[in-house]
Amino acid sequence: MENMQYAEELVREFLVFRGFTNTLQAFDSELSTDIGKGFQVDKIMDLIFSVYVPKFQAEKLVGLFSFFKQCLSSSSETVLLTTLSKLEVSILRYYVVSAIQSGRRDKVLEFFGMNGNDLLRRGQDWAAWFAIPYVKKPNSDPEFRIYFSKEWYEALRLSVRNFFSEIFNGTRMPALLKINSEKTTVNRLKKDIKQLNLKLSELQALLEEKDGQLWQLRSNASSLVDASTEETKSSSSVVYEENRLISKDTRETCPPATFQIGEAEVNQDWIVAVPAGIRPEINISKSDPNLSSQSSLRAGDGGTADTIQLFQDGPYNENGRESHVEDFPEVKVDFQETFLGHTSPITRCRFSASGNNIASASEDGTVRIWTYDSSTPASRNATIYCGAKILSLDWECKSDRLLLIGTADGGIKAWNVDAKRVVCDLNTSEAFPSVLDIKCSPVEPIFVSAAASKGHGSSHLDSLGFASLTVWNMKTWKAMTVLPLGKDPPAITSLSFNHNGKILAAAATDGMIHMFDMSAGLQITGWPAHDSAISSILFGPDETSIFSLGVDGKVLEWSLQNQGQILWSRNCSRFCDPESSKICRHEMALDANGRRLLVTSGLVRAPIYQVRGHAIGLRTLPHSAAITTVDWHPTLPLFVTGSADNSVRVTSMS
Repeated sequence: MENMQYAEELVREFLVFRGFTNTLQAFDSELSTDIGKGFQVDKIMDLIFSVYVPKFQAEKLVGLFSFFKQCLSSSSETVLLTTLSKLEVSILRYYVVSAIQSGRRDKVLEFFGMNGNDLLRRGQDWAAWFAIPYVKKPNSDPEFRIYFSKEWYEALRLSVRNFFSEIFNGTRMPALLKINSEKTTVNRLKKDIKQLNLKLSELQALLEEKDGQLWQLRSNASSLVDASTEETKSSSSVVYEENRLISKDTRETCPPATFQIGEAEVNQDWIVAVPAGIRPEINISKSDPNLSSQSSLRAGDGGTADTIQLFQDGPYNENGRESHVEDFPEVKVDFQETFLGHTSPITRCRFSASGNNIASASEDGTVRIWTYDSSTPASRNATIYCGAKILSLDWECKSDRLLLIGTADGGIKAWNVDAKRVVCDLNTSEAFPSVLDIKCSPVEPIFVSAAASKGHGSSHLDSLGFASLTVWNMKTWKAMTVLPLGKDPPAITSLSFNHNGKILAAAATDGMIHMFDMSAGLQITGWPAHDSAISSILFGPDETSIFSLGVDGKVLEWSLQNQGQILWSRNCSRFCDPESSKICRHEMALDANGRRLLVTSGLVRAPIYQVRGHAIGLRTLPHSAAITTVDWHPTLPLFVTGSADNSVRVTSMS
């Protein structure tokens, strides 16, 4: 019985806490000879009908019923106590009958010799039973014949089972045994609340998306009206100019017109209509060297006019104005928990597969495992000392049992949270001491480590040399293979598996994205994604796109169905400044629905963007220093942020 075991653990924990060691020893001794078998009905039935009666252990049988009478000795249990006494009489008579049937009349005499006086005091018509050892055929005697029938025996077993089931399954439940069931009920209700909050979040996101579509339709209608007005004015102006030129006596040669889009602000969702079949190319140059723009125009062949979308990754919002984090509304918070167990800047933090536990690491080489929810048991909480700066963390995908830790001295540790110990301590080769990232396969018992050799620069990325991608077996804890990257490949900074673990994406410091077929262990494709190093990479929620974050602050969503096509982009250069990039590798995280993107920040607040949405972004509540690591809960609208101020915060969005 789970409740019984939990209650015993509570008693043992309390006795240890109070220092009652003698009582604890007595308690453990009583448990080892548990006469009540933990109040488990099947075990009690076996004890009576398969052990005590057939092995003629009359003294233990009587002692068992004395124990149960003590359990029901309160005044409120009078009816149950009376029923138990009647069942005891029937079972003792069954003991006598069983001994007679087995030819052990001596055991009957022994039984009456030990318990005869007590039985006579009880009454219950025991006097006639003292003669049964001397009756030649008691199974034919009218006084005893019914007790030898199979029907009486089966009715007795059924009555005993029903009685014990009734008193042990709820009729008489000590308050201590109710703690675990009540705790389970509370956890279930909290889980239901979280699921309802998740549904609410989905509906809110859908509402935001519909509002964005409505805003776009209104904007398009307004643009068409403005374009029509401008076209009318332009036609009138051209006619006037032609008439003026014809009236002149002197002809002048005019140079060809040159169109230049310079300092004008371009709306990110600018729509242009062109005739079918035309594929124009427009280069946009800006006079401001701090603003960069990449525009892509596409026109199809169908219809009379096609829509051309200008995607730009500059720091502009949908209204064409420059957007800073101060312009974003602050995220609405349901609750926020702050963990202050670290003594140095946080390098990585990750939710477990279920989201119940969090692992956070710091520069001083310590990893803390903790929980933000008071209803979650703290038995897994631990502090792991690794002796070197932690560069990467990842949980086993199928459970919360294993945590993988990658360090700056080439170490890879596997921590078992249930056993609270390191179950395996691996090392990369001496040539590749920095374990920049670790990713577990969501399906197979394998993980991939991205290690790098030492470079010659002073910043975090410049200090990285060449890359090594190793596939490890989590059953044998041995290296299986090294994925091919070519000769002297630039360091791999970030890894991401797709949903079935068949494809691995790897981002490099030369701006390349590499895609590997894990079943074949070969690279299947790759493309240059950024002009600078890539610091983080993620598969999209629908597996048809992949997100990349460059050290220059550009976030790009790439299509996997049409390689090289950018589906969505943002410029986070304000947050991913060069100074913060020297102390940490910036990263990003997608929520469970893939609608919100959270990015680390060199500022005290981090931005949260709505992917492919038109709503303005959000900003997190402030830390007191740069935000160095982020992660989303696997199912709920919860995110965790780690900071250079040594704190880790869990925030629930309302």
